[in-house]
Amino acid sequence: INFYSAFFCLLLGGLLILALLSCSKQPDLPPLASDAVVLAFGDSLTFGTGAGEEQDYPAVLAGLIGRTVVNAGIPGEVSAEGLKRLPEVLEEEQPSLLILCHGGNDLLRRQDQAQLHSNIRQMIELARQKDISVVLIAVPEPGLSLKPPALYEELAKEFELPIDTKTIAGIMTKSELKSDQVHPNAAGYQRMAETFAELLSKSGALP
Repeated sequence: INFYSAFFCLLLGGLLILALLSCSKQPDLPPLASDAVVLAFGDSLTFGTGAGEEQDYPAVLAGLIGRTVVNAGIPGEVSAEGLKRLPEVLEEEQPSLLILCHGGNDLLRRQDQAQLHSNIRQMIELARQKDISVVLIAVPEPGLSLKPPALYEELAKEFELPIDTKTIAGIMTKSELKSDQVHPNAAGYQRMAETFAELLSKSGALP
């Protein structure tokens, strides 16, 4: 009896570990066709403030994944402005995938996070209505912890989106990857592009 009880406990433990591992896996994305357009949408972190021409993360990402990546970053933009701008950009670019990295200026200006949550939620819904896949990039709050607000992970869970919560925060802790207190330099944007390419691969969007 003791043998079977121990065996059962080991089996149950193994199944629990497998369940936890499966929970940590990123949600799947449809494969990107070779001619697919990826839309990088956001503020100065997408635009590439702090780096030279063709050193922004969308430009570097395009070279890494062999797809067209449109840089739709507007420095200084808050999420309410991004929400107003997004429908026209989606219509013009017709992307297969949206990489959404927004909210940094809301957080810097200490704007209402409930409104930020709502704005990003609506951006995700706009893309989903057009059958556009979404990857969410979390932006850290200013301060010592540099931790993204919970709203990013809440939205990723709600919509079953692949999410990156660590890359931008990690860059902001390393002076060699920053051009100033809130922007990466060329090496930082290279790090972003490499991490996002890996995320796309893990999620099944790339072979």
